[in-house]
Formats: sequence, C-alpha cells, structure tokens
Amino acid sequence: MSLVSRLLTMVDRVAAPLEVHAHCDIPCGVYDPEQARIEAESCLKIIQKYHDSDDEVFRARCIGVKEERADLAKHHIYVLWSDYFKPPHVEQFSDLHDVCWQAAKQCSAVKHTTDADAAQKLLDMIDRIDEMWKATGGLDTTRANGRPG
Repeated sequence: MSLVSRLLTMVDRVAAPLEVHAHCDIPCGVYDPEQARIEAESCLKIIQKYHDSDDEVFRARCIGVKEERADLAKHHIYVLWSDYFKPPHVEQFSDLHDVCWQAAKQCSAVKHTTDADAAQKLLDMIDRIDEMWKATGGLDTTRANGRPG
C-alpha cells in the first residue's frame, strides 16, 4: 500500500468522507441531455456515411467510432438517470425509469446495427429525457449561473 493510500485510510478513520453525487465525481451539478444527443446524432450521421461509402476501410472505421459514440451516449443517459433525476422527478414522471432504461438499451441496439432507424429511435428517446429534464428544472438549475444554453 502506498504512502498516499495509507494516509487517506488514516484520514477516513478520523473523519469519514462525505457522500457526493455528480457526473464527474465532483459535485459540479452540471447535467444536460445535450451531451447524449450529440453522441446519438453522431451515430446517425456515421451510419449514413457508412451506407454512402463503398470503401471497406472507411466503413470499418465508421463501425468502431459509432460504437464508441453509442457508449458515450449511454454513459450520459446513465449519469442523468442516476445522478440528476431524484425521487420527486419520478413522482412527476412515472415512466422516467423506463424511459432511461429503454434509452440505455437502445444505445446498445445502435452499437449492434447500421440501421439509421435504430439511431433515430435513440434520438427520439433522448428527446423524451430532455423534456423530463426541462420540466424538472434542469435548464435553470444545472447550468452555470442558471443560464440556458
């Protein structure tokens, strides 16, 4: 165990660390479905470029990048779902958990296909998450200085 690890362990015994929640492990409080949307839009555009090309090397690159972007979209959906949305939001939107879960599953579906309809379905799901985020005050409460984008 390193000296730093030992020191942190000793500090934790004296004063237990506070539990905080944020997408970046620092309680910055910045959340926005736009991050997931950008990644999902990239998936859709990449799928279109994939189908427009007959260059097999380019097409292979498209698949790899699309899968990375779909993973990033899933990450941003998970962050909103687990860190931003709270029990009062679920009371307001009884389908919140299902919408987020289905959107995360749709990210996996996009990874496994070159079907533009699958990517568009993901974008539609992110639109629904965005509606819930805005209705729960996300636009006003999660931007620096309360400024909308």
